[in-house]
Amino acid sequence: MAARDVVIIGAGAAGLMCAIEAGKRGRSVTLIEHAKAPAEKIRISGGGRCNFTNMHATAENFLSQNRHFAKSALKRYTQWDFVDWVNGHGIAWHEKTLGQLFCDHSAKDIIAALLKDLRQTGGELRLSTSATSVERKGEGFAIALSDGSKLDATSLVIASGGKSIPKMGATGFGYDIARQFGLDLVETRPGLVPLTFDPDTLERFKPLAGVAVDGAACHDRIRFEEAMLFTHRGLSGPAILQISSYWREGDDIRLHLRPDLDFYALLREARQANGRQAVQTALAEHLPKRLALMLVEEAAITGNLADQSDRRLRAFADRLEAWPLTPTGSEGYRTAEVTLGGVDTAGLDSRTMAARNVPGLYFIGEVVDVTGWLGGYNFQWAWSSGWSAGQVV
Repeated sequence: MAARDVVIIGAGAAGLMCAIEAGKRGRSVTLIEHAKAPAEKIRISGGGRCNFTNMHATAENFLSQNRHFAKSALKRYTQWDFVDWVNGHGIAWHEKTLGQLFCDHSAKDIIAALLKDLRQTGGELRLSTSATSVERKGEGFAIALSDGSKLDATSLVIASGGKSIPKMGATGFGYDIARQFGLDLVETRPGLVPLTFDPDTLERFKPLAGVAVDGAACHDRIRFEEAMLFTHRGLSGPAILQISSYWREGDDIRLHLRPDLDFYALLREARQANGRQAVQTALAEHLPKRLALMLVEEAAITGNLADQSDRRLRAFADRLEAWPLTPTGSEGYRTAEVTLGGVDTAGLDSRTMAARNVPGLYFIGEVVDVTGWLGGYNFQWAWSSGWSAGQVV
């Protein structure tokens, strides 16, 4: 049975970062990855260019039952530390919008640099290999692998991710290990995911499939201003993905269409300039034509602009600023970018990511109940939590 200082299960962003940092300290490290290639989420992210971090990342951009938990790791290894790492590998990058940083060329540049560092620090990567069992052995762990081999480890790091995108091999393995060793779990659910609607609403939306509009999606006091997209299943686009992490079944969301505009003032001006113009025609100067027509029809507005009173225009404009909709669900883990919930942070040390009551056991990345906004935040959590564990395993 081979003995290693550290065994890490999961060769994604968090696992690779942890392995590299542990290797720098002279630790013998083996990474176990059940997929045929490492870092598949990095490869597909950002349209193949990897939104690897966000310039504005703080703990305020993360959801968790303990909103303070992520502070330590994020402060000890910041987005600027990762940018320095990217620069050190000569990877060209740019800011796209809202602080989101992308590779100029390809996400594969990030993967290649991580694998280079892994090799240089002596880390071993075993692909197409799964852990079939994990047992306590003395003060360490015994891990049985799918290839029939076994490993002894002083430290065991779970970096296996969540349930999102199962076609890429996502499983609940990390949660099973947490339960096995007595750690609590926060209920998991899909996050950063398109929202779906009842058949009647979908029939109304049918003519809008493929229509995009700038707007704000709101839930209670949470608000995200970005693009929204109507689909044949419901609503998608960055603003909707963001609000999905806060939405719960049975709740309404509100859409504020084109928050940069004052629709009441614009419609009054249009009425004064050309009262014989149809309301949807005036509205279509600022919104997609198909959407403008549906909104006018749903508001039961008849006649031309000249036929509309100020009160009627005000009521219509108010609706455009707070259009209530009730999703019935989401597209689920199949298309979710992340998994909300996970290993309860109450059982983890926020500085080291160690399980408080199981010496030598660590949980990092998406498997933990820390979930970021859309836009590079979840990768930053992977880098920060992986780095933090890598300093002590």
